[in-house]
Amino acid sequence: VQLVESGGGLVQAGGSLRLSCAVSGIDFSARDMGWYRQAPGKGRELVASISNGDYEYYATSVKGRFAISKDIPKKTLYLQMNSLKPETTAWYFCATRDTQQPKFSNWGQGTQVTVTS
Repeated sequence: VQLVESGGGLVQAGGSLRLSCAVSGIDFSARDMGWYRQAPGKGRELVASISNGDYEYYATSVKGRFAISKDIPKKTLYLQMNSLKPETTAWYFCATRDTQQPKFSNWGQGTQVTVTS
């Protein structure tokens, strides 16, 4: 299983970024997918997830600003992030899990997002 994130960078508050996660080695359409983030000095938190049946979950802090989506033929997961805030600054990780499992078990290396005020 390989998950490769891209799309992070430096952006001003109020701006947008779209993160991508290229997936290989699994049946992408049959898996739950998620985006986690880890801010400096904090634990890893789930930002958004999408199930194999396209049920979407968002953390309260990002509802209405972030959107998770997937392109099954391209085997790519996306996270569109709008109205970015300085507290959005973190490493963002793509993750996947078998739908029968409670925890995400495969992770990418992460992509860094820095939002300046």
